[in-house]
Amino acid sequence: MDHLKPLPLLLLLATSGRCQFDTCRREAGPGWEVAACQPPAANMKEVMQIRVDPPGVTCGNPPERFCTLENPYLCSDECDASSPDLSHPPQLMGDRERGGLITYWQTVTWSKYPEPLLANITLSWNKSLEVVDDLVVSFEYGRPTSMVLEKSTDKGLTWQPYQFYADDCMETFGMPPKRVSDLAPSNVTRVICTERYSRWVGAKEEKTVVFEVGARLRVFAGPKLLNMDALYTRLQSSKALRDFFTFTNLRLRLLRPALGGTYVQRDNLLKYFYAISNIDVPARCQCNLHASGCTLRDGTLTCDCQHNTSGQDCQRCVVGFRARDWMPGSFLPLPAGTANACEAAETTTKCECNGHSNRCSFMDFLNVVTCVSCKHNTRGHRCQHCRLGYYRDNNLPLHHQDICVECECDVTGSRSRHCAASGACQCREGATGRRCDQCLPGYTWREGGDGCTATVCDEARPCQNGGTCDDFLRCQCTDKFTGVYCEQRVCPKKGGCLDDDTSAASPPMTSRLRFLLIFGLIAAAF
Repeated sequence: MDHLKPLPLLLLLATSGRCQFDTCRREAGPGWEVAACQPPAANMKEVMQIRVDPPGVTCGNPPERFCTLENPYLCSDECDASSPDLSHPPQLMGDRERGGLITYWQTVTWSKYPEPLLANITLSWNKSLEVVDDLVVSFEYGRPTSMVLEKSTDKGLTWQPYQFYADDCMETFGMPPKRVSDLAPSNVTRVICTERYSRWVGAKEEKTVVFEVGARLRVFAGPKLLNMDALYTRLQSSKALRDFFTFTNLRLRLLRPALGGTYVQRDNLLKYFYAISNIDVPARCQCNLHASGCTLRDGTLTCDCQHNTSGQDCQRCVVGFRARDWMPGSFLPLPAGTANACEAAETTTKCECNGHSNRCSFMDFLNVVTCVSCKHNTRGHRCQHCRLGYYRDNNLPLHHQDICVECECDVTGSRSRHCAASGACQCREGATGRRCDQCLPGYTWREGGDGCTATVCDEARPCQNGGTCDDFLRCQCTDKFTGVYCEQRVCPKKGGCLDDDTSAASPPMTSRLRFLLIFGLIAAAF
């Protein structure tokens, strides 16, 4: 795959440090030792398969005229699938553009408005990949007003959102707008909606829509990606983080075309359509740290497996090397990691450490053999327990490298970063959820504050007499009323309120007093 397009500077920085994992064997003293390794990154657009849905959404059949948003009434352009010079087929999204000639895929125009103009673009590799830098989609004639980027990790059987894009996130998706720069290490994998790439600023000035992978990596590796040790350590300890950057397919769901900064003008629908000239997918083959290369064989990407492993992703041991169950390699300890190579039957280790260590020490005063330097966030004399701050995934065998899952307790809503065996964190008052990142009814979450704070007023407990609820914490009363819910009238004179609204401020009459008054009235009548 060395023929693929060179990668941007950010990716070169990310792979040029001392933790490159670029070779499966490293010099160690007088000899060599096996090490964790991974293939180099490349622009995977060169080997992606492109499918566009629904059928007939690509322009040109039948031929059609279209306008542009800059010149909405100059409709001399034409799309014709039968003409090589006028056709805009899907493969032009991934071609190499030479000599300054821009080629692009294009849809039909929005002639059926108000019926939505929808298009799905599915990118397939039939192989697990790891995205390592920004995904960039270049649009011609305006970026969509709203779209969704989705990913699949099971070759298209199921899909999940990667990021939402809209000019108004709350109106379109019911989500507040966020930037990746707003994220922290504890929520860097959060799916957000951004308005940065959807608002109209001119088709010629702004063409790209970006899924900002580099910014998420910099959360751990620093602004210039110089602290790669911290990034690899975090990747090793968090399966959720590794899974976030892994995919087999990507899908763009285009929901609403560019409008040119105005409402839809029904007198000229020929200027509304989608057009994509390029899609950059910087990624590497996912080989479970058992290969330093990846080859396109008979149209299928396959890892060049080492460490006595085999399979498209190096996901199993070679026959004859199954002395223990297969394990992926490990980034730790840095800088070379651990190969976790498959072993021949006759070389079974005598250390019983469940695959999390290959070093043991005999403690003669206890007459026991104990494992040393347990990896994969395990502990115990046989590496059979999880470190504090982690809990066991009971769906995995004890020897699996992901057996210990990080608790990820919310620092604001939980009492401790440690969790129970089930993964449930110990929540502060008012907080709930496995990570204590949600609030019980009657409590409101406050970002950067004390987590879940007791709610004073809301729809169930409204402020009275014209009062307004201020951030669920207090009722702002008018001048004439006071009290927690503005239920008491302010009386300017010491004698009390004597007008028609006296009852609003006067305490309720007791049952005994009512009885005495009624009895007196009856006695007077006789």
